[in-house]
Amino acid sequence: MPKILLGSVAFIFLLLIVWFDQQQQTHEQKVIPLVEFSLPDRQGKIQAISKWKDKIRIINFWATWCPPCLKEMPDFIQLQKKYAPQNIQFIGIAIDDPDAVEEYLAFTEINYPILMAPSEGVLLAQQLGNIITAIPYTVIVNQQNEIIFRHPGELSKELLEKQLMTLLKKS
Repeated sequence: MPKILLGSVAFIFLLLIVWFDQQQQTHEQKVIPLVEFSLPDRQGKIQAISKWKDKIRIINFWATWCPPCLKEMPDFIQLQKKYAPQNIQFIGIAIDDPDAVEEYLAFTEINYPILMAPSEGVLLAQQLGNIITAIPYTVIVNQQNEIIFRHPGELSKELLEKQLMTLLKKS
């Protein structure tokens, strides 16, 4: 009898995982408007996300204590350099202690803006579609101010470039 119960629980758990994955994929396909927000940059100056409204924006939520977040950064640096002439702007949003961010960035040369959101970043990421509160979390915003792609977890360079190429062909 316990084996049947254990098997039933495992089966229900598997069904829940499949259902949740389908919900996330369905949610990712919906285009949603980008909410207006402002956050301080590394120097403490408030920056409105609309500052980059004429560009395709890749917004990445990250933290210094998150290994997958740090693994993505070199690719983002490369892609920022490669696609900047095509009106693409990467923006990092650090969900972390500002001192830890500054300590990390002292040894990493970033070529895109980093905004600070130590306490409000998780809520902002949820407003931008992060229904599972994953980190890293990346969204792509088109020039019509719509979030057209959302990705919880580590984002591969190949998938990101595929999304960018599709978007550039449309514009």
